[in-house]
Amino acid sequence: MSEHEHDEEGYSGAATLVFGSDEVAVEVDLRGYFQPIDGRYHWYGRIKKHDDVTSRVEGGARTALLRTPTGEAEGTLTDQDPWGRYRVGGVSTPPYKVEEPVEH
Repeated sequence: MSEHEHDEEGYSGAATLVFGSDEVAVEVDLRGYFQPIDGRYHWYGRIKKHDDVTSRVEGGARTALLRTPTGEAEGTLTDQDPWGRYRVGGVSTPPYKVEEPVEH
């Protein structure tokens, strides 16, 4: 067993939020971990301030497909922080590549 049971993996950089047929280019900072209690991968992060994202969330959008260069996943958009960034997250295969655990 590793000394860090919840080592988090993630992705920071360019991404695309897909709202229906509309795509919005954004910058994200994402992290996640496998939760052995429920057997699922939990991922979360922040979307850098973007006026189009703000107007869509204020207009009622709560979910979007989040696409990075290495994957995509449906995410839920929630609270906005004081810097205008929205939290995004999901419980599924994350929208970025996760390295397979190395057995010791």
